[in-house]
Amino acid sequence: MHDEPSHDTTEPGDLTERHAIAPGEPAAAPIEASSAAPVTPPTSPYGARTEAYAPPSGTWTTPTSTGGAFAPSDRFTPAPEPRADWARTWDQTPPVTPERWYEPAPTPAPTALADTARTRPRGGTLLAASLLSAVLASGGTVLALGAAGALDRPTVANTSLPQATNAGAVQPVSIDESSATIAVAAKVSPAVVRITVTGSGNAGNLGVIPDKGVGSGVIFDSNGWILTNHHVVEGGEKFDVELKDGRILSGAVYGIDTLTDLAIVKVDATGLPAAAIGSSDALKVGQLVIAIGSPLGTYSNSVTSGIVSAKARSIVTDDNNSLTNLIQTDAAINPGNSGGPLLDAAGNIVGINTAVATNSNGIGFAIPIDIARPIMEQAVAGEPLSRPYMGIHYRSIDRKLATDQGLPVMIGALVGGVDGQGNPTAGVDPNTPAQKAGLKDGDIITSVNDKVIDEEHPLDATLSQFSPGDTVSVDILRDGQHVTIDVTLGTRPAP
Repeated sequence: MHDEPSHDTTEPGDLTERHAIAPGEPAAAPIEASSAAPVTPPTSPYGARTEAYAPPSGTWTTPTSTGGAFAPSDRFTPAPEPRADWARTWDQTPPVTPERWYEPAPTPAPTALADTARTRPRGGTLLAASLLSAVLASGGTVLALGAAGALDRPTVANTSLPQATNAGAVQPVSIDESSATIAVAAKVSPAVVRITVTGSGNAGNLGVIPDKGVGSGVIFDSNGWILTNHHVVEGGEKFDVELKDGRILSGAVYGIDTLTDLAIVKVDATGLPAAAIGSSDALKVGQLVIAIGSPLGTYSNSVTSGIVSAKARSIVTDDNNSLTNLIQTDAAINPGNSGGPLLDAAGNIVGINTAVATNSNGIGFAIPIDIARPIMEQAVAGEPLSRPYMGIHYRSIDRKLATDQGLPVMIGALVGGVDGQGNPTAGVDPNTPAQKAGLKDGDIITSVNDKVIDEEHPLDATLSQFSPGDTVSVDILRDGQHVTIDVTLGTRPAP
């Protein structure tokens, strides 16, 4: 096959809030003897308890040893204590929940200026008594920590950890992607069509019976021009094109692409909704993409989204057709999606969905729109569909090929083919544009019209963006020297 690469077979203080007395505010009144029991605070400078230890009341049980084995430890059974008032059951007086530590009791609103002077000190007194009781009840823990300075250390924010987020909040990125998908679906869905193809199939003794298939397509020109896959329309005799608004139009195949799995279908209508054409060359791996089509031939205008998983992929289809320079995506693509558009976040066509990897989950392929653009322009201009042709066989250079062949560069296209057994064959066909321009076996094509030939921009994909009759400037590396030659492209012969 001409102008096709030859494929090698190898290849994440304390804690209590202190309430300062405002200027002019009366000081706290002394505690009256009748309002609180006298409390003797600890006198140790280290905050430890100084009163004599009194063992709790209860019964101690010492386990006995049996056969030289000892029980783990003594066990203590505390004496039962009377239940506090706040722990009464609900059939008695409703419980009163004790105040939480370190929180002052709510201060009642003053009824007069004289009441204010009495209420505030009393609130502070109650707080102090409550706090002191809590400290004593806790066995001096807070005092010990205070004496050690643990409670006075300043709080330091941990800047090494990510800030916590609300689990119920939607992150901005998700909002942007969702909004883009919604906008693209509303904008482009009217331009996506379902194509029902009726042909004829041989059913043996039953004779010839109608054979139907369903695929997708996208209107790229409002005058009835539709881009789809070649395998969608192949063998068809009647083509019904269904629009989103319910109209069904009769279509005809204008032409097929001899380089890729593309075809142009024409319907007799004007003023149709058309999708905008984008650029596949500018796509980045990880970029959001959206697919619209009729999966399984039933669910028309279904929308799925994903990312660009990879570029410049090559596959061999079930009918042994080789497709190169494909966009790999994880947007859900199913039978019936073929021929539908792959879109960027702005709603521009960047590819035409063409295949899905069997026995896979989330591996689909699309033909880049930059490869389809020339035949779309030819169709609108009323010209027959054709592809440019140089007449060479080549191998795309990668690190392995460069190492094995001792090449001076790691990218480019090496002129020269190989047969099924890996033996070298002639790279330049006779009487072709390449031979007339002086290309030779062993030449390394490094650029075409200053477009560098590399893994993401292989030679066949670069040439497909030109038309037959165009003259291109080809830079080659020959015997360690750069040479530039002009090649006038011919018309690719039918397969």
